[in-house]
Amino acid sequence: MADNPLPSVHGRVCYHPCESSCNRAAVDSAVSIHAVERFLGDRAHEEGWTLPIVAPASSKRVLVVGAGPSGLSAAYHLIRLGHEVEIHEAGSLPGGMMQFGIPAYRLPRDHLLKEIRAIEAMGVRIILNHKVEDVLAEQASGGFDAVFLAIGAQIGKRIDIPAEDASRLLTAVSLLRGAASGEAPKLGRRVVVYGAGNTAMDAARSAKRLGAEEALVVFVSDRAHMEARAFEAEEAVEEGVKIKWLTRINALEGADLTVERMALDAEGRPQPTGEFETLPADAVVLALGQQVERALLDNIPGATFQPDGAVVVDRNMMTGHAGIFAGGDMAPGARTVTAAVGHGKTAARRIDAWLRAHPAPEAQTPPVVSFDMLHLPVYSDAARSVQTELPLAERRTGFAEVQAGLGENDARYEAKRCLSCGACFECDQCYAACPEQAIEKLGPGLRYRFLYDRCTGCAVCFETCPVHAIEMIPEPERG
Repeated sequence: MADNPLPSVHGRVCYHPCESSCNRAAVDSAVSIHAVERFLGDRAHEEGWTLPIVAPASSKRVLVVGAGPSGLSAAYHLIRLGHEVEIHEAGSLPGGMMQFGIPAYRLPRDHLLKEIRAIEAMGVRIILNHKVEDVLAEQASGGFDAVFLAIGAQIGKRIDIPAEDASRLLTAVSLLRGAASGEAPKLGRRVVVYGAGNTAMDAARSAKRLGAEEALVVFVSDRAHMEARAFEAEEAVEEGVKIKWLTRINALEGADLTVERMALDAEGRPQPTGEFETLPADAVVLALGQQVERALLDNIPGATFQPDGAVVVDRNMMTGHAGIFAGGDMAPGARTVTAAVGHGKTAARRIDAWLRAHPAPEAQTPPVVSFDMLHLPVYSDAARSVQTELPLAERRTGFAEVQAGLGENDARYEAKRCLSCGACFECDQCYAACPEQAIEKLGPGLRYRFLYDRCTGCAVCFETCPVHAIEMIPEPERG
């Protein structure tokens, strides 16, 4: 919680790249960090665990525009740093794309709202149905010392597709927003989704749940160039979604969709073949990415955009206008909940430094401990805990959460599988092995003291430490 205010959310929607680097995979399989995080987040709600204590008040006020993952994260960290924080949100509910873009079968809304309410309980004020039109005027009227813009990228990209009935063309953003708000558009029996990212898979799976008999994902390239995570595509196919590779939409005429077959050139880029076919389609959903609503920054002197539409920010996440910061999906970087929450944390620390006229703190990254640096004779194989899933028939007919979390026994078991790479867990191996009695135990949770006047540098402690929590460095020369 010192870094992430949304563990219950992250334990559901994060793509957990940390597990790809987990050293446990070299023994049997990676620790299910994702599932453990979800368990802890849910347990916090069940038992009413309190959030970290707020720092003393600073008398500074910060306006956050947007109550999505980045805005909520920034507000959480700013309030902990002692500042007064107010979020202005255009929507009727907080959460941004977590509320209106991620399907409920991946993120039940009650878990999202519980974590948001916990942030509010710390003192963050969220004002809903309040669209900010003029940032500088809003800042002046509210007496805010700094502003963090986190409105996301909520405008679905479109392409020029000839269509007799434009109402049959819609974006994935509008489809997912409608499904989340209870105002889903009428799609018909056959739905074609254009694109192959995670949002495309969500749109296709949602279309099936909304009653479409057939949901077909059409992608201009091949599977190797698909942007969606492999497991997202696999779950979509399990639920009956079909994927048509190397296909480009040409026109939507009546009940038919004309598409062109593509072929990869020598450099792996899709090229037209001149071969066309017709597909039946009652609706076409464009899942080609999102872009930032630029109007909000038009009247901010110094604010500029990159060619891809992202707002230009410096290393302190400040725009070209002093005191106006930006992050999340509207700034450069990966457009995921995890990246957005990280932006919010970084921005909060940069804003705090700017408000206090202090140098911005540098991120402290611990050294990476690879598998070959470990000494693991005391470990044995322990298979990874498996999370159960909703039966396939039930997945296709509603928005109930697909994946169940771990129970307490499984969560404890999974946590124990962690090898504690680089972090001492007081196994006493070094204490028992030292021939000079140069290591002193300080008590549970306090680890050890090394008595260097007794140490001969024999490195026995280093060689017996199973997790590489001890480093050997040259002794300073004595004058």
